[in-house]
Amino acid sequence: MTEFSSDLLRLLSSRGYIHQVTDAQGLDALAARQVVPAYIGFDATAPSLHVGSMVQIMMLRRLQQAGHKPIVLMGGGTTKVGDPSGKDESRKLLTAEDINANIASIRRVFERFLTFGEGPTDAVMVDNADWLDALEYVPFLRDVGRHFTINRMLAFDSVKLRLDREQPLTFLEFNYMILQAYDFLELSRTRACRLQMGGSDQWGNIVNGIELTRRIDSVEVFGLTTPLITTADGAKMGKTAAGAVWLNEEQLSAYDYWQFWRNTDDRDVGKFLRLFTDIPLDEIVRLESLEGAEINEAKKLLAGAATALCRGQAAAEEAAETARRTFEEGAAGEALPTFAAAAPLGIVEALVGLGLCASKGEARRLIQGGGARVDGEKIEDEAAMVTPGARVSAGKKKHGLIVAG
Repeated sequence: MTEFSSDLLRLLSSRGYIHQVTDAQGLDALAARQVVPAYIGFDATAPSLHVGSMVQIMMLRRLQQAGHKPIVLMGGGTTKVGDPSGKDESRKLLTAEDINANIASIRRVFERFLTFGEGPTDAVMVDNADWLDALEYVPFLRDVGRHFTINRMLAFDSVKLRLDREQPLTFLEFNYMILQAYDFLELSRTRACRLQMGGSDQWGNIVNGIELTRRIDSVEVFGLTTPLITTADGAKMGKTAAGAVWLNEEQLSAYDYWQFWRNTDDRDVGKFLRLFTDIPLDEIVRLESLEGAEINEAKKLLAGAATALCRGQAAAEEAAETARRTFEEGAAGEALPTFAAAAPLGIVEALVGLGLCASKGEARRLIQGGGARVDGEKIEDEAAMVTPGARVSAGKKKHGLIVAG
């Protein structure tokens, strides 16, 4: 592990957030001598972010913990365009009213993780619609567009992927990388921002902003990306059979959020404790060394700590108590109905086989109504498969076990 002199990079490195840095030595020296305002951009395409954004949210929290200033950039302007990164098709364009409502809803999550205010290290939330909506198109193309070559833009993965698959890429989306680069220039000018952070898929966009700021204003700024967070089985973090794991209460209950973390693979416990909780590193080393049934206690600590950050301590304790009552008191051992299966079977068959539903039609209606769960995760797909060893639930009080047979 690289030795850093600043608290910021030591903290980010020790907890596993650093993948690439444009100039690690220069950023380390800057962070050691002054408060560094830094930003991460977030889409406003839905009323809530999901757990796939948690690494970036926690990065801003770490930034503030290390004595620096987080800037939460909401993409009110760029959401009107659409980021083509990792997308096969254009996304639905939202109205300004929809976007503003989404930003107001998303802000409530950030207020749990960051301290907002007017102080030197207090977080601020800004909206790029404030400057992008005011741009005059021809002067913008003349002053900013001339720093971008079509040759290089066509080489970006976000563009190549769409073209290689012969999927349409609109001229509107093609402009996204220029607008995102301009965000960095604008924040450098108005907020003295010196660092942009993001996921590894944003590396090219971040470098664009760094180069644009250097070319136009001759100001040195930096970029830092996180590794792609995957689970031990190779799946992308946050992707589940039940769909997105939303951060807002309106989209997902605290109990389901707690269960998502409780269901972490044994091999991921240490990594997730470092990334998604404030538990001290020496305690994490102890927890990740646990084996067998003891590792479940570490998973409960992970679930409790992660849920407390996002939903509050009271919600985390209530979720843990609900889980204890459901799975340890009334739902353990022989008290549960069982259904033997030699191989994975469909969720509809599992619900009927366990006697939790009287018919396949009733099972389908339960699924459509959001009342079916497997190991605490809501199942919305009637074609979902259930493996032996899984706990199947119909509502909050009816549970059964699929056993190997």
